Amino acid sequence: MSKIVVLGAGESGAGAAVLAKVKGMDVFVSDMSLIKENYKNLLNSYNIAWEEGQHTESRILDADEVVKSPGIPNEAPLVQKLIAQGTPIISEIEFAGRYTDAKMVCITGSNGKTTTTSLIYHIFKSAGLNVGLAGNIGKSLALQVATEKHDYYIIELSSFQLDNMYDFRANIAVLMNITPDHLDRYDHQMQNYVDAKFRIVQNQTEEDAFIFWNDDPIIRRELERYGLKAQLYPFAEIKGQGAIAYVEDGEIEIEQPTAFNMEQEALALHGTHNLYNSLAAGISANVAGIEKEDIRKALSNFKGVEHRLEKVCDVRGIHFINDSKATNVNSCWYALQSMTTKTVLILGGKDKGNDYNEIADLVKEKCSALVYLGLHNEKLHDFFDGFGLPVADIQTGMKDAVEAAYKLAKKGETVLLSPCCASFDLFKSYEDRGEQFKKYVREL
Repeated sequence: MSKIVVLGAGESGAGAAVLAKVKGMDVFVSDMSLIKENYKNLLNSYNIAWEEGQHTESRILDADEVVKSPGIPNEAPLVQKLIAQGTPIISEIEFAGRYTDAKMVCITGSNGKTTTTSLIYHIFKSAGLNVGLAGNIGKSLALQVATEKHDYYIIELSSFQLDNMYDFRANIAVLMNITPDHLDRYDHQMQNYVDAKFRIVQNQTEEDAFIFWNDDPIIRRELERYGLKAQLYPFAEIKGQGAIAYVEDGEIEIEQPTAFNMEQEALALHGTHNLYNSLAAGISANVAGIEKEDIRKALSNFKGVEHRLEKVCDVRGIHFINDSKATNVNSCWYALQSMTTKTVLILGGKDKGNDYNEIADLVKEKCSALVYLGLHNEKLHDFFDGFGLPVADIQTGMKDAVEAAYKLAKKGETVLLSPCCASFDLFKSYEDRGEQFKKYVREL
């Protein structure tokens, strides 16, 4: 009987453990943190052995294979010991892919992947296909493979998940963009991060599709390096340089594999970044053979993603927008670009090696004030204080940040939470950060 150890008992880990158990393996789950009650209950219901608050090394090092949570870095001492003795370490997605013949639609990128993934899922679901949502959103792929049976899975993949994927094959791979992110996990080497993102095309064949943003300089530069076999479907804002999807005369045009068009105004999502998300989703659905009318309908009635440029409410003529999912500088760039009023920007948190030069011009153009929200705001002070904008420094939490932003904002302006940073200094997650923002805004 194969011995499988699962490191980390969150959504992906618990799901991987259930799948291993269902497939008749000897399973042990180990988490250095405390395991949430719902995952304990799930593991117990399948009689899966688990531990929390510690790692029993002897048992872990005895595994035939380890399924590692994407949140655990390769530099962790236990992971290093496993690598040194040659124990295979894989991701939950890699593990789950072995046990299903469903078609895999996989989306990665520094920005836009959650919206694009959700939009593709919405189109497939609305068209009546038997489809599951997995990866960074939805239920774990492994749990769905163990307990459900879908014909398609729409999977959002982070670079961390891709790092431990080897034989998995994406039938449709979507690469939205590549901008600096998570460089602290990649030895501050941009190329390492780029290589991780491009793992989405490994194992693709001539029967598969690779959809990517044609105007991304990094993607275009790197295309030649990876021996691509899939059919290429580049998209761009305007026609040219080989793009098969673009906008022309107010119409979205998709040339291949089936000619498709619709009015740009009819799209549910607005702004340049959302245009790219809609193009990538439209091509994915087109490649999968979904009817044009179904694609048009779904692209026009999609509701958007929570914590991504989410309109909260207006308070005495001031607009509040929650973009807590903007955990890197490029995401904030897109958010600021879409602002049509002067903006009070709330930013800060756990810095991941950010370069704020990317948003400097937009901050000068769009912002009337800044609110720094984090335990360590020194880097923000060093970079932005010289811009001459009013600044509030908040280290005490979201309630104070919302109140400070409200005081700084004038009627007709927008308060935008778009932090550029991870949430873990003051919040449990970007979702927790966004929920707190919405709560305190509504209490104003």
